[in-house]
Amino acid sequence: MKQELEVEAFGVSRETEQRLRDYLALLRRWNTRINLVADAPEEAQWQRHVLDCLQLAPLTQDAPDGPIVDLGAGAGLPGLILAIASGRETHLIESDRRKAAFLTDAAAQLHLPHVRVHATRIEAATPPPAAILTARALAPLTALLPHAHRLLAPNGIALFPKGRTAEDELTATAPAWTMCVERVPSRTDSSATILRLREIRPARAPA
Repeated sequence: MKQELEVEAFGVSRETEQRLRDYLALLRRWNTRINLVADAPEEAQWQRHVLDCLQLAPLTQDAPDGPIVDLGAGAGLPGLILAIASGRETHLIESDRRKAAFLTDAAAQLHLPHVRVHATRIEAATPPPAAILTARALAPLTALLPHAHRLLAPNGIALFPKGRTAEDELTATAPAWTMCVERVPSRTDSSATILRLREIRPARAPA
């Protein structure tokens, strides 16, 4: 019952919940062949990965029309979760060919024709301008912001889940970048924060 209430709290339908469960089952099958996520019981993976990513969905509701772009998509967290929850066109960028193969298979098995996998490095990827840009456990903010500046559409938002280092990472960006920052407490980890960023611009050089 607790698990069902948690899913309901994110406002997803039963059909969407079933797709998310199908995703997790597929992830667990592939995980026996390639290392996508840490080995753990199914319930732990549901909490740690699916629900942790699903909490981003309400933060996309006021984003402009346009696609989701997920950097370093890996196991599809959060890109595939948001594709399932939102139905938006979604672009998953992943340079590891085995992980890209999983993402391609998952999109086919879960009947997600609006998902496209880019098996290339982020620097080489040319997805359409992102209304929503995501990256989870990929790199420090100083490394993510140049990608966000290049790939975000005007008025687009970046959603970067961060742990205890969130404030330190923001401080490190101050000399080189300006942006509008919203800090959203994680609903699945009391020590984590979701950074919701807009208007990411290089800082002006001193006169």
